[in-house]
Amino acid sequence: MDNRPMRHELWQLRQFQSLPLEVKILKSKQRIREWVEFFGLHHVYVSFSGGKDSTVLLHMVRELYPDAVAVFSDTGLEFPEIREFVKTIDNVVWVKPELTFRQIIEKCGYPAVSKEQAEWISRIRKGTKSLNQYNKAMNGVMPDGRPTRFKISAQWKFMLDAPFDIGSGCCYWMKKQPLKKYQKETDRRPILGTMACESMLRQQQWLKSGCNAFDNKKQVSAPLSFWLEEDIWEYLKETKIPYSKIYDMGYQRTGCIFCMFGAHLDAIPTRFQRLQTTHPKLWRYCMKPWEEGGLGMREVLEYIGIPYESFMQ
Repeated sequence: MDNRPMRHELWQLRQFQSLPLEVKILKSKQRIREWVEFFGLHHVYVSFSGGKDSTVLLHMVRELYPDAVAVFSDTGLEFPEIREFVKTIDNVVWVKPELTFRQIIEKCGYPAVSKEQAEWISRIRKGTKSLNQYNKAMNGVMPDGRPTRFKISAQWKFMLDAPFDIGSGCCYWMKKQPLKKYQKETDRRPILGTMACESMLRQQQWLKSGCNAFDNKKQVSAPLSFWLEEDIWEYLKETKIPYSKIYDMGYQRTGCIFCMFGAHLDAIPTRFQRLQTTHPKLWRYCMKPWEEGGLGMREVLEYIGIPYESFMQ
């Protein structure tokens, strides 16, 4: 089997995404088999967040390999309903980050706006290493004069003057770093439940490597890459497998409770307005001023202009 990375085209992704679910299942299972057969079952693991996507992935993997290991990164930022659901699943290894979320905020800044925008804003505020890097991040101009989309959006340039720090490092330190440590200690490669439709970055990753990236730099399998959101729900409906009840409480995404990435795009009620209704103690903690032991997120949300108080209260 030739496992060299092959560049894909966007039309190919769209073609895969338009396939019926039964065909997608067959193709995803084939990607899973290729991954496991290449590395061996004892050298792979399923990255399991407790969310619906990784729930579908784990079910599919264990239909083929019942003894497959799952790993849950216990950041302490998950909804209680997610943690309780993970506890019901057998053969799950729990790993933890070395830092608390408050320590991460002090180290990296608040996770706000988006990963890309937070990264560019953080770089500019901390001071770039060269004029070329400044022009790229601030003005979207490469050293050779070519334009690039990897820059601070005009919409968010006001964040350069924010009275608090924002940054993109939270995901790395809270989720990726504990999993990387586990991978190094066990010599296992991950199988992820990510989909290309979720972000431009994940779409680019699929276009570059497809579902299985066998190269030595980043050995990652994402066999659901060409699935869509509706495919996940259809699979859950057809198989009737259990999933976290957090989705029955109105939440569409169930990542870290206090994450503000993409919150400016939320419909009303926003994730924080909903949080006040469903988990009032957690809401009060994240809104509580920093100096009083809370997360101080009220100031951040007000600065960005994101509604955070529920009309139902």
